[in-house]
Amino acid sequence: MRVLIDTNILISSALSASGTPFQAYCKAVTYPNRGMVCEQNIDELRRVWNRKFPSKMHALDAFLSRALLTLEVVPMPDQEASNEAMVRDVKDRPILRAAIAAKADVLLTGDKDFLESGIKHPRILTASEFMSIDQQ
Repeated sequence: MRVLIDTNILISSALSASGTPFQAYCKAVTYPNRGMVCEQNIDELRRVWNRKFPSKMHALDAFLSRALLTLEVVPMPDQEASNEAMVRDVKDRPILRAAIAAKADVLLTGDKDFLESGIKHPRILTASEFMSIDQQ
């Protein structure tokens, strides 16, 4: 399964290796799955982390240096996707666009703007929902 991992899952995973988001992250990057992020995820991760945890930048750098060994960084197309207007937050729409262009099966997120969008493909799942599905 191709899984695009949203920023909030990355932040939670970098902060704690004991929670469900980290378990979902590990599942997403482990065969037969293929974990992906887009450049906006990485930029947003750095921006949010710097604002909320400025004294822990070394922890983020360590997490990213390991994560980017296994994550595929996918491009964000300029052309809008037909269903991206279903996502309330316009800043999240490029992430959906990247997931669609990368042929993601799942968008792994905790963001309500994605979760409440009604989008069917890619499947938009929380960490708990992703952990409960069988490998395909």
